[in-house]
Amino acid sequence: MSTAKVAITLDEQLLRTVDRWVKQGRYPNRSQAIQAALKEKLARWERTRLAEELNKLDLEEERALAEERLFGEAWPEF
Repeated sequence: MSTAKVAITLDEQLLRTVDRWVKQGRYPNRSQAIQAALKEKLARWERTRLAEELNKLDLEEERALAEERLFGEAWPEF
């Protein structure tokens, strides 16, 4: 996988934390520490995205639609 160099601005406390991780040997360098954190955040977002979308649904409307199909017409032929 190719990589690209980018410049970012970090809060000093956050940078100290990243540097501590590198010093402790958790990551070989700042870049890999930040990449790992970003990948974890993106993975977490992907896992919660479905739940966020489901929260947007109107439960009463969804129930009414389900009951309409359950007690209404037969399902269409495919």
